[in-house]
Amino acid sequence: MLRWAWRQLTSMRTALLLLLLLAVAAVPGSLFPQRSSNASNVTAYLKDNPVSGPIMDWFRLFDVYSSPWFAAIYLLLFTSLVGCVLPRAKIHWKAMRSAPPRTPKRLSRLAEYGTVEIPAGSGIDATQAVKDAAAVLKSRRYRVDVRDLDTERPSVGAEIGFLKEVGNLVFHISVLGVLAAVGVSGLFGYSGQRVLVEGETFVNNPVGYDTFTPGANFSDDRLSPYSLQLDKLVVKYDRETEAHYGQPIDFTATLTTKDKTGAEAKQQTLKVNDPVAIGGTNVYLVGNGYAPVVTVKDGKGNIAFQGPVVTIPTDGAYTSLVVIKVPDARPNQLGFVGFFLPTALVDDKGVSYGSDPDPFNPQLSLNAYTGDLGLDNGVPRNVYTLDTSKLAQINGRELAAGGIVLVPNQSYTLPGGNGSISFDGIKRFAALDIRHDPGQSYVLVFAVLAVLGLMASLFLNRRRVWIRTGNHPDGRTMVEFGLLARGEDHRLAAESAAINKALHAKWLVSVDSEADDGVREQSSNKDELDNSDAESGAAAASKDQ
Repeated sequence: MLRWAWRQLTSMRTALLLLLLLAVAAVPGSLFPQRSSNASNVTAYLKDNPVSGPIMDWFRLFDVYSSPWFAAIYLLLFTSLVGCVLPRAKIHWKAMRSAPPRTPKRLSRLAEYGTVEIPAGSGIDATQAVKDAAAVLKSRRYRVDVRDLDTERPSVGAEIGFLKEVGNLVFHISVLGVLAAVGVSGLFGYSGQRVLVEGETFVNNPVGYDTFTPGANFSDDRLSPYSLQLDKLVVKYDRETEAHYGQPIDFTATLTTKDKTGAEAKQQTLKVNDPVAIGGTNVYLVGNGYAPVVTVKDGKGNIAFQGPVVTIPTDGAYTSLVVIKVPDARPNQLGFVGFFLPTALVDDKGVSYGSDPDPFNPQLSLNAYTGDLGLDNGVPRNVYTLDTSKLAQINGRELAAGGIVLVPNQSYTLPGGNGSISFDGIKRFAALDIRHDPGQSYVLVFAVLAVLGLMASLFLNRRRVWIRTGNHPDGRTMVEFGLLARGEDHRLAAESAAINKALHAKWLVSVDSEADDGVREQSSNKDELDNSDAESGAAAASKDQ
């Protein structure tokens, strides 16, 4: 039973099925949010789908790439490929070291067949002819074996196309290499995200990340102590074409980086799909937005919050969600929820809306709340959401105090002696994805090798050629040759014609086209070379294959 199970697992059919299954199993990782990349989206999905969400979570559809069933497919595929490749490599190694198969007795029954007659008086006997034929095949990169030189019917066997199977093996070994390199990255790599506002500095340590996903064998000493500062983020918008007016066409972040503590600072440019490599990591620009700078004073006149607030863009005009939490305000904690509009316009109902992503007419619209923000009980909270169910609203369009509408360098006094808020300016932020992937270069190398191996296995052909010579009583030297392909080879006839031409040129014998067209009729008189009625040599050759 175990032997049968091993044979089934290591068959090529099973390997292909597992490879297809691995691709299908990765689909949920693209369809559903993953905790490793965006845990907040997973939480929101579970909240919006209270029935199906927990069931999907039980099946680990939000942790696809770390789930047991995905790992099982991955490991079974790895084992299956190893079991397929190693025996095939051993067999192919023996085939490359062994001599070409014995010469069939009836070459006329092979897929391609031809004859050459060397005239009497040319001084070329059967022994010399077979040596010349071997030289011709060698010049065509065949591996040759001259045999039976001490007999009346010497022959030569030749093979070509071993690189076809080598390419096949290289392809499968490269697939193994890709899987192993991905596994190394999963064990020793790490990834993290950081939102960086203009003027802020990021230091590469676990505390410096907003979210951090280490590999299974990660340790802090793998973090290179580099730093980078976002100096400026410039976004260029289309202002020339009417159909795409206002759409972003270029993002350029200027960074000041230091490879290690005390190192000399240098300027680097970060663009989309053009990461900055530093400290063994690649830093990618994956998002951007506005960070309005605000100052909040509490009811006692003290500054309770001051600085840029990262917003979440919701549309192409960069209408952005704003959440400000001020737990240090006294006597009451303060919270603000609203929108930032880079270019605000007002409709006929008096409602502001965003019309352009550039800050031509920036506006900050907020509702204010007081009460316990829930930040003092140690429970993690999403910084981009504010639970207002237990808070008292003190500002809003539906309240007598109205909503808070600010333009740059404008302030607003909150009702009830709760302090004030001012809109001091605008900065941009960049969302950075930072990855250390030790297997990345190996994945590239093995992927290139896999493509080369696949090309070799598809476009090269395995062929065998046999040539037999003999001396006719009238002094002529008779030569016959046959070709056989391993598998389908639509170019075998062309190869036969090329060998026929090369042999005629070797012995300075003119090619008689009519004779070549009638090679099958000539084979009926083959008793000049072979009077034996032994079994077909083609069958023997096929058996060798």
